[in-house]
Amino acid sequence: MGSYLSTYSDWQSDPQAFWAKAAGAVDWIDPPKQVLADSAAPLFRWFADATCNTCFNAVDRHVAAGRGDQPAIIHDSPVTDSKTVITYTELLDHVSRLAGVLAARGVSKGDRVVIYMPMVPEALVAMLACARIGAVHSVVFGGFAAHELVVRINDAEPKAVVSASCGIEGQRVTAYKPLLDEAIAQSRHKPDFTVILQRPQARAEMVAGRDIDWDKAVAGAAPVDCTPVGGADPLYILYTSGTTGQPKGVVRHNGGHMVALLWTMKNIYKVEAGDVFWAASDVGWVVGHSYICYAPLLAGCTTMVFEGKPVGTPDPGTFWRIVEEHDVKVLFTAPTALRAIKREDPEATYLKKYDLNGLQALFLAGERADPDTIRWAQTHLQKPVIDHWWQTETGWAIAANPLGIEELPIKPGSPAVPMPGYDIEILDDSGHPVAPGTLGAIAIKLPLPPGTLPTLWKAEERFRKSYLDTFPGYYETGDAGIMDEDGYVSIMARTDDVINVAGHRLSTGAMEEVLAAHPDVAECAVIGIGDKLKGQSPLGLVCLNAGANRAEDEIEKECVALVRHEIGPVAAFKKCFVVDALPKTRSGKILRGTMVAIADGAAWKMPATIDDPTTLDAIAEQIGGLGEATS
Repeated sequence: MGSYLSTYSDWQSDPQAFWAKAAGAVDWIDPPKQVLADSAAPLFRWFADATCNTCFNAVDRHVAAGRGDQPAIIHDSPVTDSKTVITYTELLDHVSRLAGVLAARGVSKGDRVVIYMPMVPEALVAMLACARIGAVHSVVFGGFAAHELVVRINDAEPKAVVSASCGIEGQRVTAYKPLLDEAIAQSRHKPDFTVILQRPQARAEMVAGRDIDWDKAVAGAAPVDCTPVGGADPLYILYTSGTTGQPKGVVRHNGGHMVALLWTMKNIYKVEAGDVFWAASDVGWVVGHSYICYAPLLAGCTTMVFEGKPVGTPDPGTFWRIVEEHDVKVLFTAPTALRAIKREDPEATYLKKYDLNGLQALFLAGERADPDTIRWAQTHLQKPVIDHWWQTETGWAIAANPLGIEELPIKPGSPAVPMPGYDIEILDDSGHPVAPGTLGAIAIKLPLPPGTLPTLWKAEERFRKSYLDTFPGYYETGDAGIMDEDGYVSIMARTDDVINVAGHRLSTGAMEEVLAAHPDVAECAVIGIGDKLKGQSPLGLVCLNAGANRAEDEIEKECVALVRHEIGPVAAFKKCFVVDALPKTRSGKILRGTMVAIADGAAWKMPATIDDPTTLDAIAEQIGGLGEATS
């Protein structure tokens, strides 16, 4: 690990000099004089005195450098049977005109814009248009229901919402506009206007005086130039699940975000300008923000925007077709996608139909990549299959195998080693470091590196409580794991009640709030049980009110429908059981961890603190072995 160790050592010996050097990859309007502002520690700000514009670095500078004819975005949509290539020159025109549409209607620096879009190039155009004028975007995943939109609209208080008439999930067309209309009707805060991209699969009815047709407005708009913003001005807010059911608005600053992402493209992913980079995720998640939109474009790459599924659109060879057809150099996806492909094509028959020589590596993130899936991909691809670990909060990898520095030995089940900027410690409950190979809470010494969250939107106290208070001087990741003698990290479990469904972090607390609203439900719990395909899937357990005399299976179905309506299909909420009682400690805490072990068929023992052992015995009869934990 010579090159990796020397790079990590360079960072350790002088972190500010390390990041000052990395900042040379950004075109600043006014370069930073101070790298790290630490006067408000433990709240830190990187490159705060600099002036910059993220859109300029992602689009304008590549056109100015003479690469305007290079593809910036390739959209491949098997669900609409269409393919579109947008060059950097065309992207500049689209972005600057949409920015003009927003600016002409009063959106300016610091204003928020909610983006509720499917996987189309216009989603990236909307993000970049906001960045161009210094507006702060907040992208909401297109699969979320109206209630989830309401929470985000009320918290971000956007001046505008940019959306589309519909999205397409496999064979199903989902009309977005009715969901958006319902959300705005329910919201305390009302946006001034919306911009709607009309798609032929389901055209939207427009509200006069509020809704603006994207195509018509952009066609008649005057393009606008980039607005200078501060290095520590917010670029976006991205909401991530909180344990209370109230989403946390992760803030990302302009300067550090560019520095970090540019560093990763060269050093972790080993790509450069002109390469085709494909993160098979969604713009609504952090992977989509970092590696569909910003990082590839900042680096002058061509980014893939894929509207489809790993299987069923039309077959489990779709990913491999795209890699061959578009000459993808790096593919980045979630283990769930790979497991879906493997389940339908265990012998990799479809994979063998395509020439994948141009593929350099497959990167996995979003949940733990089980060793079996990694070995399957290694065997059939004959390429490095690299698990790496990061969070919505960090925006880029905490631990990875840095291909651009040195390809390290792969240990299936481990996302390899800490990246520069991350000083990882495994701590016991008292905050003391544990020995190598010992399970503990994973924490990172402050300050966190550039590109990570500096705070939560309008919630500094919640930021401190969620991440900084448990282990003073550290950022608490909320993950539990081990570090071995070689410095390799392994993530073993979440330490809170956020579950990971197909790479999407979802709050069980939010689902419990929905279930509790059912008129027949007295008490409930949602736990994440093992799912061979999705990593985890939610299981609802409800206790009924006395006097509820309707059929239990009817109530169970209603509970499932309620969660799917309020949270959206993304929750994958399909199982709900009526139970007589929930097992609890004497202090009233529900024994979620024990129930997860029972469902997953893992070893468990009766907790000493249990109030009534018969409740756990009854639960064991109902849910024992329901889970399909991955090895």
